[in-house]
Amino acid sequence: MPSYRLRINGSERSVESPDADKPLLYVLRDAGLTGAKFGCGLGQCGACTVLIDGTAMQSCQMTVADAQGKAIVTIEGLGTPAKPHPIQAAFIQEQVPQCGYCTSGMIMSAAALLSKNAKPSEDDVRTALDLNLCRCGSHVRVVRAVMAASGQRG
Repeated sequence: MPSYRLRINGSERSVESPDADKPLLYVLRDAGLTGAKFGCGLGQCGACTVLIDGTAMQSCQMTVADAQGKAIVTIEGLGTPAKPHPIQAAFIQEQVPQCGYCTSGMIMSAAALLSKNAKPSEDDVRTALDLNLCRCGSHVRVVRAVMAASGQRG
């Protein structure tokens, strides 16, 4: 069975898969990294968003073969309970999550934005989160949390 070397949350991992086209999302979840959620499987909801070389990407749309050699960061690798990433702390402070299904994808998209633009406008935040859907309607709190994490509100 073919083996693929992946760099996930700073650690090298070897995964076996008979299918080079297996979505990265499935590989991550099979490895116990369940923060990325299966939502639509079409790259349209953002529930499976992870960082690939610092860019927010839907892991349901990337194959295990294409993920080789790239730095993959999941919500589990972003921060810790003792030392959360600033965007995680802001989501907690602003009480963003409702059902929580979209939360990790929203956080990962926001983290990618803040790594590239430390002081985004509200329009920048909305654009960066455009591919992240929330059925509960927490978008107002999400924008507020991203602005707080950027030091522009708090």
